[in-house]
Amino acid sequence: MRQKIVAGNWKMNGSLADNEALLKEVVAGTEGLSGVVCCSPYPYLFQLQGLLEGTHVAWGAQNLSQYEKGAYTGEVSASMLKDFGCSYVIIGHSERRTIFGETSMTVAEKFKAAQEAGLIPILCVGETLAEREAGITEAVVGEQIDAVIGYSGVEALNSAVIAYEPVWAIGTGKTATPEQAQDVHRHLRERIALMDSDVAGKVPILYGGSVKAANAAELFGMPDIDGGLIGGASLVSRDFCDICRAMG
Repeated sequence: MRQKIVAGNWKMNGSLADNEALLKEVVAGTEGLSGVVCCSPYPYLFQLQGLLEGTHVAWGAQNLSQYEKGAYTGEVSASMLKDFGCSYVIIGHSERRTIFGETSMTVAEKFKAAQEAGLIPILCVGETLAEREAGITEAVVGEQIDAVIGYSGVEALNSAVIAYEPVWAIGTGKTATPEQAQDVHRHLRERIALMDSDVAGKVPILYGGSVKAANAAELFGMPDIDGGLIGGASLVSRDFCDICRAMG
């Protein structure tokens, strides 16, 4: 059975006081569950380590550098994230691709850097509204996943998580229907299976894009959807805990 995961992506939000209250409520509200992850901005990773170490909740970062060390002002390496106990790191989120110009090759390099340091990458793929309306969703997400497989090999997905996030549904209040999401998840799994069916059967594929407590159970009930990458709702403890419990 594939691992179910719900990962919260706080994006550029948080404060020391707010984080402490949120994390304590998440730990209490998801007691007995596995696969709960919180990904904070870099400055708060020390706080997450202090509050979550020894609990069932894992933590991670939202990005990293593809470089190990050196003259890269403002960058953060995979080994630095490991120093703060991170297990996960989000790679290739659409906001990194569209706002900060990360290419599929850059994402592939970051994916490899994460794994070489012992981190589990949460690899994000997804299409824009224009790409969906043009009927090229499968080609777009296929190119994004192929870049990583081409650079690290399909076996690398044995130690990774994929997150399908349609760009048009992130922070917009719009959500892909469970059937629309399932179609893309199935395509990704079938594409991987052409290279290695064992890997395809094991890799968790999460859905992200305006997931809420009200729609989480229906989304997570689809056969190829293994949980969610949660944005805004991950900042509200009751909502996030409800979504986590929808994993079943």
